[in-house]
Amino acid sequence: MTWEVVVAQGRARAALRAGRPPLRSPGRPPVNRTREKRQFWRRIAEGLSSEDAAVVCGVSQPLGPRWFREGGGMPPINLDEPSGRYLSFAEREEIALLCAKDHGVREIARELGRSPSTISRGLRRNAATRGGRLDYRASVAQWHADRQARRPKPCKLKENPRLREWVQDRLAGTVRTEDGSEVAGPEVPWKKRRHGRRADRRWGTAWSPEQIARRLPLDFPEDDTMRISHEAIYQALFIQGRGGLRRELSACLRTGRALRVPRARTQGRGKKFVTDEVKISERPAEVEDRAVPGHWEGDLIIGLNSSAIGTLVERTTRFTMLLHLPPMPGHGGPREKNGPALAGHGATAVRDAIATTITSLPEQLRRTLTWDQGSEMAEHAQLCIDSGLEIYFANPHSPWQRGTNENTNGLLRQYFPKGTDLSRYDRRELDAVAATLNGRPRKTLGWKTPAEALNEQLQSIQQAGVATTG
Repeated sequence: MTWEVVVAQGRARAALRAGRPPLRSPGRPPVNRTREKRQFWRRIAEGLSSEDAAVVCGVSQPLGPRWFREGGGMPPINLDEPSGRYLSFAEREEIALLCAKDHGVREIARELGRSPSTISRGLRRNAATRGGRLDYRASVAQWHADRQARRPKPCKLKENPRLREWVQDRLAGTVRTEDGSEVAGPEVPWKKRRHGRRADRRWGTAWSPEQIARRLPLDFPEDDTMRISHEAIYQALFIQGRGGLRRELSACLRTGRALRVPRARTQGRGKKFVTDEVKISERPAEVEDRAVPGHWEGDLIIGLNSSAIGTLVERTTRFTMLLHLPPMPGHGGPREKNGPALAGHGATAVRDAIATTITSLPEQLRRTLTWDQGSEMAEHAQLCIDSGLEIYFANPHSPWQRGTNENTNGLLRQYFPKGTDLSRYDRRELDAVAATLNGRPRKTLGWKTPAEALNEQLQSIQQAGVATTG
């Protein structure tokens, strides 16, 4: 047994005799990656995915999503670079190397351009003491310095049980009938991630954090302890270890997301094939006044089992054409990795259906097509060549920019209500529905039908062609 171990054991016995309880071990020092984490969260704020941000920072790709989940989508550290007042990790590494060469404190201070007292204090406070020896290691020293610099502010929801219960009751309280009996709703287990698409949601009172925060001063005007900001509620839900609220209560939020999504990432969700040249802002001005025919709007109507029907509506005449998008062979079975979409409304299927349908019209009625930023239009460049249409894309979450098509889709829901398997209809039946819709008079057309309005446009085009030939 070495002398250092004997000294360490003697100090432990002296602490016990003094009546002081044993100090809790802070655990094993982690690998110091403060610099990489700071760079990682800056890239997340710029809109990069967790995997891409990890690669840019020089760490393994799986580590990025782990950091993102642990932080709840919010940076757990200060992103500002540390000031020169404190020793950096690189300087601590230099100190460790010079200590291993038995350099003195003043010699180390001269090498680093620091005060000798700074070096001496760092060696004394942040040395590794495991085994009773005072060895200086850069990772352990940085770990000690980070722990000592923390000034954790207690969570208000954790310190105030009354406030916590009030917030939880408005956020996740049970749904009740008029007689006060509880309505359980569907049983939905929390899987630490956002709810699935078109899946059951947990039932609850589901006040938003802002509604909760704004209601507190009205319900407790004289009690200043019953105050909290909506941001504090979000942090209590998303950040692990902050306490106060259980993370599974995030399922009661309207979005149901378990992690906060950086604003830059939500702004960059547009499809990669939508360039500045094909955005709706570049669409010709003549499209807006509907004076010139040949400008179309399109979209998909989605049904059960990923079935779909394509819709094309002419803006001037409201003439409607439906695209038959049957499932492809192999749909319903295991899909080949990176293979084509087999539901029938993939990019290739939609491109061919639009080109086949729209080319049955004269060239004068094929000017532009406005679509939303769905992945089914990924091959729009080839569609422009095949059909002669100029294609433009509306902004995300802006259905009013395709108002004619949205209104027509609402009329079509009379024939294809939500929850219908649209794959059971063949092309003949779709043509019959389109003809029925085009034979209904419209108030906006002066009670003409879309078919009559389109026929007038065709006649004017033919007369113009005869006059030009004569």
